[in-house]
Amino acid sequence: MENLTLVIPAKYESDSLPRVIEELQKYKCKILVVLEKSDTETINSIKKFDIAKIYQSKKGYGNAIREGIQNVKTEYICTYYADGSCDPKFLKDKLDLCKKDYDFIFSSRYLKSAGSDDDTLITKIGNFFFTIIGNIFFKLSISDILFTYVAGKTESFKKLDLSSDDFCLCVEIPIKAKKLNMKFRDYPSYERKRIAGFKKVNEFKDGFKILSFMFFEFFKKQ
Repeated sequence: MENLTLVIPAKYESDSLPRVIEELQKYKCKILVVLEKSDTETINSIKKFDIAKIYQSKKGYGNAIREGIQNVKTEYICTYYADGSCDPKFLKDKLDLCKKDYDFIFSSRYLKSAGSDDDTLITKIGNFFFTIIGNIFFKLSISDILFTYVAGKTESFKKLDLSSDDFCLCVEIPIKAKKLNMKFRDYPSYERKRIAGFKKVNEFKDGFKILSFMFFEFFKKQ
């Protein structure tokens, strides 16, 4: 999988990120970690690894993903979590589907044979709500709009011209892919329990931002 780069935003993940990188070594894909310069603890925790690292110019999860994408040179990209909740055993299947002329493969925790050890009742209900809105407003036909374990062609990622610096990026990717008539589908995956750290998402504050973004995108197209 040397034609695949994993873009990994990492903020306060010094306990989990080294273990994530060690697990990924056998998959022989390229790794690009996106960090904040001020997060010296996470930076120091991965000094021993021969991987690519960049420092984001702004703050935010979305900004890290966007700037990571712009620095990828391989044919394919997969956005990946630094907390250990992504299972790399699904990477090959996602990459094989991309090679069958899909622009994006969206992971889902809610399809048959999928699941999650990290989902809470609140996040599950919230995700269901946002996914329904995405499918009604934008006809996305996906089942897990907030799980940003997404594989795709690098050229397709770059064509999206993403703009979100925050967690709105989770929904911006499928919405813009649909607007550009790109080919995508979801695929069953399993979210493992995080190794360490804490969720960076505020269910209510970030949820309101995501909802506002979706309404803005919907009415903008009219």
